[in-house]
Amino acid sequence: MSPETITAPHLVRVEKGRASDEELAAVTALLLARVARQPAPDDAGPGRSPAAWRRLERARAYRAPHSWQG
Repeated sequence: MSPETITAPHLVRVEKGRASDEELAAVTALLLARVARQPAPDDAGPGRSPAAWRRLERARAYRAPHSWQG
């Protein structure tokens, strides 16, 4: 293998268009700043909280209009 083929994997890939080196540097700096702002996995805070929505498949098929379960 030649030295050109043994390179580190690309972290950013342009799918469409032709980005200049300056544009790629700006996008990379933005993405790295966003990642640095996020808390570390250890400091994620408390565990999972319960969902605020209800699963429709667990609800009864019919509820009487005068029922206390609203």
